[in-house]
Amino acid sequence: MRFFVDFLRIILYYIFMNNIHGDSLNVKIIARLHSDFPSKFAVPRQSGMHSLSSFIVFEPEFRKEGILSGLEEFSHLWALWIFSHEVDKPWSPTVRPPKLGGNVRKGVFATRSPFRPNPIGMSCLKIVRVIRGDKGPVIEVSGADMTDGTPIIDVKPYVPYADCRPEAKGGFSTPGLHSLRVNIDDKLLSVVPEEKRKGFTDVLALDPRPAYHNDPERIYKFEFSGLSVAFCVDSDVLTVVSVKKLN
Repeated sequence: MRFFVDFLRIILYYIFMNNIHGDSLNVKIIARLHSDFPSKFAVPRQSGMHSLSSFIVFEPEFRKEGILSGLEEFSHLWALWIFSHEVDKPWSPTVRPPKLGGNVRKGVFATRSPFRPNPIGMSCLKIVRVIRGDKGPVIEVSGADMTDGTPIIDVKPYVPYADCRPEAKGGFSTPGLHSLRVNIDDKLLSVVPEEKRKGFTDVLALDPRPAYHNDPERIYKFEFSGLSVAFCVDSDVLTVVSVKKLN
């Protein structure tokens, strides 16, 4: 994809122009993402797979008038961000992609594993609206695959003519998306805020379990939007056991 080439050119230019004699790069955090997921569990593995809203809130240094002028003319954006939960963990030249069942090793640069030399992630997000107010501009987006508080280092508009490549090959990621049927009682679903229910069930259908788990007796728990959620999975059916408000 042309975007990846452009991204590499930008990073290399920044390195050579700003730190030509060193082997490190000082990158500023420009914003943080605020989402419904306080921890990694249940966060979608790719962006754009659900309709839940998140908010890109800029750091004070970047709350400048006009900094987002023209962004409303685009429908989507690229967010470059830091895997904040993985930043202190060692990287590996090869990893075991969950897509392949964890049985095959691939080169780290042939995957989107967070265990990389530089823990940088990138997501294509839908722009819901740009909010302007006393705290500066905020971008409401949907489809984020990040935890609450994720540091963002850059935002760029998604340009369809350059960034969309219908003829592109998907490599080992080509097989269809695994989807579960979600079974949730109406009483439990009513605990979830109405505007988040569809996104909530979308996330559950994506199978939030850790890779390679397949125990129908096991109860999994995660936090979502101030709620504690418990579920189990038997075959291709996910059943929500409880939804409780956190104290």
